Amino acid sequence: MDGTSLIIYRVVLVFLACLIKSLVPAQSAPDDALITQIPGFSGTFPSKHYSGYVTVDQNHGRNLFYYFVESERKPSEDPVVLWLNGGPGCSSFDGFIYEHGPFNFEKAKTKGSLPQLHLNQYSWSKVSNIIYLDSPAGVGCSYSKNHSDYTTGDRKTASDSHTFLLKWFELYPEFLSNPFFIAGESFAGVYVPTLTYEVVKGIDAGTKPIINLKGYLVGNGVTDEEFDDNALVPFVHGMGLISDELFQEVKIECGGNYHNSLNASCATKLAKVDEDIDGLNIYDILEPCYHSPEPRDITTTKSKMPASFRQLGETERPLAVRTRMFGRAWPLRAPVREGIVPTWPQLLNSNSVPCTDDEVATTWLNDETVRKALHVAEESLVGSWELCTGRITYYHDSGSMIPYHRNITSRGYRALIYSGDHDMCVPFTGSEAWTRSLDYQIVDEWRPWFSNGQVAGYTQGYEHNLTFLTVKGSGHTVPEYKPREAFDLYSRFLAGRPL
Repeated sequence: MDGTSLIIYRVVLVFLACLIKSLVPAQSAPDDALITQIPGFSGTFPSKHYSGYVTVDQNHGRNLFYYFVESERKPSEDPVVLWLNGGPGCSSFDGFIYEHGPFNFEKAKTKGSLPQLHLNQYSWSKVSNIIYLDSPAGVGCSYSKNHSDYTTGDRKTASDSHTFLLKWFELYPEFLSNPFFIAGESFAGVYVPTLTYEVVKGIDAGTKPIINLKGYLVGNGVTDEEFDDNALVPFVHGMGLISDELFQEVKIECGGNYHNSLNASCATKLAKVDEDIDGLNIYDILEPCYHSPEPRDITTTKSKMPASFRQLGETERPLAVRTRMFGRAWPLRAPVREGIVPTWPQLLNSNSVPCTDDEVATTWLNDETVRKALHVAEESLVGSWELCTGRITYYHDSGSMIPYHRNITSRGYRALIYSGDHDMCVPFTGSEAWTRSLDYQIVDEWRPWFSNGQVAGYTQGYEHNLTFLTVKGSGHTVPEYKPREAFDLYSRFLAGRPL
């Protein structure tokens, strides 16, 4: 090869190297965020796990904590999903530990030891990369050095979460081209659409990096004060919890509107409805509700309930749902209104939550070896971990979510609104009604959907890629009550397959 040919050959090599580099994003996931082992788990991770902090406000030292699980299938191609638990004030480790994370947690066999972790066959990381985010600052492992940040609201939370995403994708640019979805449940019925709207605005403005947003999912999410408040009476009548006579009386006295009535007769009838359903577990009407002042002393083995009731909380997980945390939302007939939304500790003037046994999560996440493995900041900054904190003061300042849903879906982004059909806190009747109120044309008429060869619930599809779906027999937190069905609806939706 002569000198000229050699020069041309080298130029071509350099050109090809630059071309390949431009086409293939750098694998730049931060090394210090990689999780190499987790106390309580002795096996091999089925995919890479990362965790750490993203600073969303340098001046205040406001830092949001995340736990990132790469897909167990094709991380370079599978969707990236951001998961948000609600509250407000509840950590997204709720979803990680008790719902759809990579592990099932088995309660410690001896006092003082850690829970044992086993791989979860219905982990959502089997089909997606998933980020569990503690938001806003002050929740879970997220914190701020300026405690004024613990007074927050819908708009500030959405803005911070958007900033988090932009900075997160700068840390993990190899995932920027993957389809991106936002998901959550309960009060995340506010978090998800407000954040999705911020992301859409950022895309429109050309804010870099450009996020490849495809859609969002909301489970048993609060949406609109009037629709949420009006949902209860039709739900409890349909479930056989109040008589036909009372239903007709309250319908007449309230004129079919059970929200914010000034009619004294209507109020009296609504009080009778509340009296009839008092004592039920509002997060799943089939589940027993424990009233012990010492919720962590509750055990299934000492229960004197009939065997048929003991089996109600059984799932394919080692932890029965009925001994878990049901207080992920506000009390009965207390829809989210403009102004302060109290957290559970603030509602009860207590650190405990009704029908609660969160010993597994609390024990694990307050163990020093676990916190070190997960790169959690020192306790002087973060404090001890609580599933739902009373540290924040939260304002609902974005109004009804219906305009957000309309704005986003009308632009073609896909949306799945799903409801466990035995949840009385955010009844499916409200979600069904507000999705219908958008007046979108029905493109997939009400029908059953199937999981494992069985009817798993019902669904109705609308134009603009909006789908409403129920999960039969599930309570407030669908992936916890019905892990197989939740995995099926999730994986089909992400893939764009029929439900």
